[in-house]
Amino acid sequence: MSSTLIGIIGGTGLTQYPGLKVLKEEKIETELGTTSAPLVYAELAGKPVVFLARHGHPHTLPPHKVNYRANILALKQAGVTEIIAVNAVGGISEEMGAQAICVPDQIVDYTHGREDTFFDGVFKPLDHIDFTYPYDAVLTEKLVNAAIRENVVVQHGGVYAATQGPRLETKAEIIRLEKDGCDVVGMTGMPEAVLARELAIPYACLALVVNKAAGKSEGLITMDDIHAALESGIQKVQMIIHNYLKNTD
Repeated sequence: MSSTLIGIIGGTGLTQYPGLKVLKEEKIETELGTTSAPLVYAELAGKPVVFLARHGHPHTLPPHKVNYRANILALKQAGVTEIIAVNAVGGISEEMGAQAICVPDQIVDYTHGREDTFFDGVFKPLDHIDFTYPYDAVLTEKLVNAAIRENVVVQHGGVYAATQGPRLETKAEIIRLEKDGCDVVGMTGMPEAVLARELAIPYACLALVVNKAAGKSEGLITMDDIHAALESGIQKVQMIIHNYLKNTD
C-alpha cells in the first residue's frame, strides 16, 4: 500500500469516477467543530484517497460559512500527506475562458471575518509561517505533468483572487482584481491554503474556470451556464488527478 495518502477537497461530483472504490464514510467531529461533510475513504487508480465535499453533501454551505479549520484538521488527523484542492472559479485573464484550468502559484486574499488560522492563541499558541509561495511547488509541478500526460491543457502558474461570496463580483471589482494581477477569482481558496501550510501539508490547486468574470463577456452570468461548464470541465480535472495517482508512489 502506498505511503502517500491524497486528500481531495472539492464538490460532491468529484467522487463520480469510473473505477472508484468507496471503502467507507466517516463523520468527523474535531476540536474545532464538524467537517463540512463526512470524509469519504476510497481507492482510485490503486491508491488510497480521502474525499471531502467542501460545501457539504448536499451542497448547502456558502463559502464564508465553511469550517475550513475543521476540514483541514480532520484531513491531517486522517493521515493525509498531500491535498489537491479543486476550485470552481471565474476567469479574469484572457486565456481563462470557460473550462480552462489554472494551476496557480500565487493567491491574493480579499476575504474577511473567516477563522483563518490555527495559531489563534487558543487552539495553538501564536506563531507565524512563511507564506511567500502559498502552493506547494513540487505537488503543483506533478499535477501539471499529469495534465501533460493526459493532453489536458492547463495554465502553469497564475494568481487566484479569493473573494468573500456568496455573491459574484461586480464589474468594477473584477477590474480591480485584474489591476492587482489576478488571473482567476473564486471564493474558497482561502483560508484553505494557509491552514494546510500551518499543518505542514503540501497543498496545490486545480482551478476550473466555469465562467468569464463579471464584465469579461456579453450578457449576464447564469447558473445554468456555470453548471454546464462545471459538468464538462470536471472530467478534465478527474483525468489529471487519476493520472497523478497512477504515477504516485
